[in-house]
Amino acid sequence: MKAIVYTQHGLPIDDPQALLDTELPMPLAGPHDLLVEVRAVSVNPVDTKIRLGVAVNEPRVLGWDASGIVRAVGANVTLFAPGDEVFYAGSIVRPGSNSQFQAVDERIVGRKPANLGFAEAAALPLTSITAWELLFDRLRVPEGGGEGKSLLIVGAGGGVGSILTQLARRLTKLTVIGSASRDATREWVTRLGAHHTVDHTRPMQPQLEELGFANVDIVISLTHTDRHYQDIIEALAPQGQLALIDDPATLDAVPLKRKSISLHWELMFTRSMFETADMVCQHELLNRVAAMIEDGALTTTLGEHFGTINAANLRRAHALIESNRAIGKIVLEDF
Repeated sequence: MKAIVYTQHGLPIDDPQALLDTELPMPLAGPHDLLVEVRAVSVNPVDTKIRLGVAVNEPRVLGWDASGIVRAVGANVTLFAPGDEVFYAGSIVRPGSNSQFQAVDERIVGRKPANLGFAEAAALPLTSITAWELLFDRLRVPEGGGEGKSLLIVGAGGGVGSILTQLARRLTKLTVIGSASRDATREWVTRLGAHHTVDHTRPMQPQLEELGFANVDIVISLTHTDRHYQDIIEALAPQGQLALIDDPATLDAVPLKRKSISLHWELMFTRSMFETADMVCQHELLNRVAAMIEDGALTTTLGEHFGTINAANLRRAHALIESNRAIGKIVLEDF
């Protein structure tokens, strides 16, 4: 089968060897696995981080967002059947989705929204899982709750921010403030449901005060947390909550003590990596997202379509992700 791999970590993305087209054997489905014919993928910052930072001794397939068609199922599969259309993010400890076929555990797969094409659906899984787990599992915001409280999303125009803004607006009563630095991004975040926007390239606390917020109750930091850390601490109310998903080189939690700020970290791969007892929650939440898409309560966060799934187009996508100028998700479709 066709696949795109990297064989040497750390290469700049303008090097043709950074990602390569190749042929690999067809994967085999384990007892709980679906064998999926991949029809579309999207690209996330995790793809670029692993390509740059994780050494390999054999070709590695990246990609943790896909939609496709189930072609075969393992002996213990109960949730899907051949022919089903699905979407999923996969597991970081297994081969990724940048290949014609992929074996993926059924417990982290959802049914593809019926009203979306494969490209639109592929933009959603990783970010939807991350956003859902941030709000409802890590921060314990109750669905329908949060009235009278405020949420600041730092980096609201990116992939996770785009779906998080929608989920917070549709499923909670939080006042949603999205940070965005460009006119196009501010328009995007507002269209997705943010009540207000601020510019994270300038001190955010004075901007929040201009909007009428002495402090905010929750901050979800999606990018450059180390750069914004002091600003975030200033903006948070006493006994507030801070959640993050990125990888600052260091994070000194001591400054949080004075305000009794709680710290929460989200990695959507934790459930699949450790095969936790509640791993099937990701199947269930993806089905909830699919239903909300079909009802018109959520919209795909596809930002740009980069064409066919091949090494050249994936290098372009990685370059845009690394520029920190992507709006929404970058999607590729078919081989």
